[in-house]
Amino acid sequence: MFLDKAKINIKAGNGGNGCVSFHREKYIPKGGPDGGDGGRGGSVIFKIDPGKNALLDFKHRRKFSAENGQDGKPGKMFGKSAPDIYIEVPPGTLIKEAETGKIIKDMSNCDDFVAAKGGKGGWGNSHFATPSRQAPNFAKSGFTGEEKNLVLELKMLAEVGLVGYPNVGKSSILNIVSMAKPKIANYHFTTLSPNLGVVTVDEGFSFVMADIPGLIEGASEGFGLGHEFLRHIERCRLLVHVVDISKSEGRDPIDDVDAINAELVKFNEELINRPQIIAANKTDLIDLENNGQYFEEFEKYAETLGCEVVFISAATGRGIGELIEKIVKIYPALPPLKIYESETADMEYEEMRDARDIKINVEERVYSVEGGWLAGLVNSVNFDDRESVMYFQRVLNKSGIIEKLREAGASEGDTVDICGAEFDFVD
Repeated sequence: MFLDKAKINIKAGNGGNGCVSFHREKYIPKGGPDGGDGGRGGSVIFKIDPGKNALLDFKHRRKFSAENGQDGKPGKMFGKSAPDIYIEVPPGTLIKEAETGKIIKDMSNCDDFVAAKGGKGGWGNSHFATPSRQAPNFAKSGFTGEEKNLVLELKMLAEVGLVGYPNVGKSSILNIVSMAKPKIANYHFTTLSPNLGVVTVDEGFSFVMADIPGLIEGASEGFGLGHEFLRHIERCRLLVHVVDISKSEGRDPIDDVDAINAELVKFNEELINRPQIIAANKTDLIDLENNGQYFEEFEKYAETLGCEVVFISAATGRGIGELIEKIVKIYPALPPLKIYESETADMEYEEMRDARDIKINVEERVYSVEGGWLAGLVNSVNFDDRESVMYFQRVLNKSGIIEKLREAGASEGDTVDICGAEFDFVD
């Protein structure tokens, strides 16, 4: 089975909470705060596995979660940071936002990519000691790890793509020139998924060739099987257009080339400028001596497209060597492999958290304040401790929440709800 698209959910671990503790030791009175910091939560990291060529790992598993960091401990002992988790994907996998479809990262010839960062651990109360506040009775909660819904989409990293109608011999060609063993039979849609093969020309030089399942007219609009795999052609640096020159299927090869090229353009206009070689296959089924004029006419047609044509027979091996020679000849001038740029803002997780994005909803003079970072703040406050409450108020002022409440119409005595904790607004 071939799987080239999957939707998954990833969740980085939360940071551990800071510890509230005071040093207790014989003969050392008032030892002071010694609460340690929480550990960082585990991150979710994507890495390339060159041995994979499909997204089968995601057929039954769609959720990936890292562990949370441990809470801090007394004696200024830090909580243990959680291990990162790694998700292996085939080279050429695009990581996209599920909601918008925007590309986050192209996993092609790149280093490991941190897709969801683990939350930082919260500070223990030892961080909040000052000359005027020598016994802080509060600590910070750990920050929440990132959570994302993603779509993984595989666009194969094949340099040469074999395209054309079903049953024209693409799989047979790949079978001859590489070690790949695709399924071959004399009926339409024998190939139900793309096949890759490495073509070794000589020591130190090789290239990857892909057999793209047969396209038909209307493929770009969803007809046939080929439309499911058109995305794999976008990476190819060179297209080898295979046609049945013998007309054994009752179609004219010139009409075939025109129809498939039209479908490629409808799918992606850039493909019309991709270098292309036409491989006229099944010459073993026609009389070569009495069809010279027809071959000349087909060559003239190929010239109008700016393409070279090679007459071959995948059944007998005729012309296969010449086809490889032409590919090798133009290989140095081929356009570079297409790498997709990120379409999302490059904003660090901590920067997003510090942006202090909040929402205020008003209902019957109750002002509900929502914001991802606020839950951690509320959980870190000891509301029975005066200094802790004063710290909470300072954060609300510095982050602009008090000002935003005023702008929303809050006045003396109104109720303010912050993540379930209710207060009377004091102006």
